[in-house]
Amino acid sequence: MKKNEDNHGSGLWAIILAAGESKRMETPKMLLPFNGKTIIENVIENVTGTGVNKTMVVLGASKDDILKVIGKYSVEHCYNQDYKQGMLSSVKCGFRSLPEDFEAALVFLGDQPMIPAEVTDVIISAYRNSKKSIVLPVYNKKHGHPLLITSKYRDEIEKLKSGESLRFIIQRFPSDVLEVKIKTPGILKDIDTMEDYFKELNQI
Repeated sequence: MKKNEDNHGSGLWAIILAAGESKRMETPKMLLPFNGKTIIENVIENVTGTGVNKTMVVLGASKDDILKVIGKYSVEHCYNQDYKQGMLSSVKCGFRSLPEDFEAALVFLGDQPMIPAEVTDVIISAYRNSKKSIVLPVYNKKHGHPLLITSKYRDEIEKLKSGESLRFIIQRFPSDVLEVKIKTPGILKDIDTMEDYFKELNQI
């Protein structure tokens, strides 16, 4: 299903978390070359070729440099001034920046360029065909990204404390969670170190 192909996708957002400091890389990893473009461009292109309607990129460290790269894409962005406090601060920034009437959001990591568009559409399809408000991709019995969560849990996300994550909401509302088996190991892989980076480059 392509972007905006029908009205059933109305209100589906992607939140791409791209605010981290890349401490272990010692260089802004979102801007490293990958498959002919930067890592963040790969992630954006993988997302925008799906049933997602709009995309919100959460920026923090290296904001200006990343903006120069993603400016050509039809995406929105927000700035997480608390990015040094960790990923939860970026998740909250992303959800706060969505319109009041959004239906659901799929949370992506900006350093996961190995998730093909088909995976996102499988998750959206599973959500559409279920009555669950949280949809998780699973590979080899492990939860990965993107995680889909509806606006029903917006306030719960806001209440999360430092050190917690969206996983806490999953644990609190297990009856509202749908797990979807995915055949792509990329849903578990992020690029945290140079070793990770070169390993993934060799698999392109």
